[in-house]
Amino acid sequence: MKNAIQILFLLLAVSVSAQKFSKEERKIIESGDKKTMLKVIEITDEKELKILKSVSKDIDPKDDLLPLLAEKMYLSMRDPNNPGIGIAAPQIGINRNIIWVQRFDKAGEPFELYINPKIVWRSQLLRKGPEGCLSIPDITGNVLRNYTIKLTYQDKTGKQFEEIIEGFTAVVFQHETDHLNGILFTDRMTEQEKIEVSLINNEVNLYLENKLRRQ
Repeated sequence: MKNAIQILFLLLAVSVSAQKFSKEERKIIESGDKKTMLKVIEITDEKELKILKSVSKDIDPKDDLLPLLAEKMYLSMRDPNNPGIGIAAPQIGINRNIIWVQRFDKAGEPFELYINPKIVWRSQLLRKGPEGCLSIPDITGNVLRNYTIKLTYQDKTGKQFEEIIEGFTAVVFQHETDHLNGILFTDRMTEQEKIEVSLINNEVNLYLENKLRRQ
């Protein structure tokens, strides 16, 4: 019952806060032709970094420009010269809650679009692995991520979904939803320098965070 109420609250919050694209956003989306990929912005530019560090807003799934934005985001993500496995709208200069993620946990490993995604639960079990980012050139590093997450999101009709996701695909979702909150993987690396974790055993790369106990 508690989960049902939580999901209903999230759905109402999304419906209230979701807005159509602004004039400035529409200008970016409509630049070039339908098959023109959008520029992936980078932290090396001060103005672009400000966009990457900003919190994004929900979008109306029925906005008429959303299909065009989704197509151009996909093209940017799959640039033959620098292909990625996920992308968030802030990375092409639009602070809206839209992401593409490659589903390594599904047959054929398809790329899928997610609108207004929210992680509503995270496991205590952690996974450590290397990450990079299209917006952070020439830098990679190991990041701790929750092994399992619960995600809520909408499709293009506005229908709400909830899904449990595990393993590396969960890592990709966490990386991309962090972008929507203005958090980069390098921020996570800095944050985690202060975290102590315990390896479960020497055969798997899984950890639990060490919690302080009352004496």
